[in-house]
Amino acid sequence: MNIIVTKNFEQTCERAACMIADVIRQKPDARLGLATGSTAQGVYPHLVKANRVGKLNFSRVSTINLDEYVGLAPDHPQSYRRFMDENLFDQVNIDKSNTMVAKGTGDIEENVRAFREALAEKPIDVQLLGIGVDGHVGFNEPGEVLYDGAHVAELDESTIDANARFFATRDGVPTRALSMGMGDILRAKKLILLATGESKAAAMKGLLLNEELDVQNPATLVKMHPDVTVIIDRALAEDIGYCG
Repeated sequence: MNIIVTKNFEQTCERAACMIADVIRQKPDARLGLATGSTAQGVYPHLVKANRVGKLNFSRVSTINLDEYVGLAPDHPQSYRRFMDENLFDQVNIDKSNTMVAKGTGDIEENVRAFREALAEKPIDVQLLGIGVDGHVGFNEPGEVLYDGAHVAELDESTIDANARFFATRDGVPTRALSMGMGDILRAKKLILLATGESKAAAMKGLLLNEELDVQNPATLVKMHPDVTVIIDRALAEDIGYCG
C-alpha cells in the first residue's frame, strides 16, 4: 500500500487527479471507476481543467460509478447520475453513452442485474474511492458480511447522518443504494483512496495503523490489493498518529 501525505485537501485532490490523468494518457480507452461525494468533487475540476487546455482527452474513455441511491431518478438534484453529469461528464469531451451510473428507480432487481453485467464487460483500470465515517467504501457498509458483487445496500445510520447535509431534511435521505461489491472494487487494476477530515480518523486508523481486515471497517479490505494508493492530508495524518 502506497501512502501519500499532502499539505492539504486541495493538494490531495490534485494528486489524485494527476494519477487518473496518467492512466488515461497511458491508455486512451481506459475504463474509470468513479465516486461521488465531497471528496471526489474536489478531484474532478482538475480533470476538467486538463481537458479544456488540451492536456487530457476523454473521447475514448468509459466510466462506471460505484453506486446510486435507490429511489432517486437520474435528474433528481441529489442523484449520483446528476452529480457526475454536472461535475464531470458535461464539462469534458466524453461520450456519455460510455458512462454508466446504476439506475435507482424502476425494477431494482433488474437494475442490479444490469449493473453486474456492466461491471463484467470490461475491467476497471483505476478506481477512485472515498471513505465513510464508518469505513464504508461505495456503500459497502459495516456488518457481519460483505458482498462480492453489485447489490442493494441498507445504509448505516451514520451514513444517513453524514449525507443529510445534501438534503432538505434527514428524512429525505434514501435508506438504500445500489453499490459495487467489495469484490468489484478489488478487481480494479488500481485503487486510489482519498480521506480528509477528523470524522474519518477512526476508519483511517484501522486502515493505516494495523494489519487487521475488519468487516466492521470495510475500507481495511483494500489492504489486499496489489496496487492501492491512499492519499491523506497532513492534518488527518497527525490526527491519527501516522508518521510514515
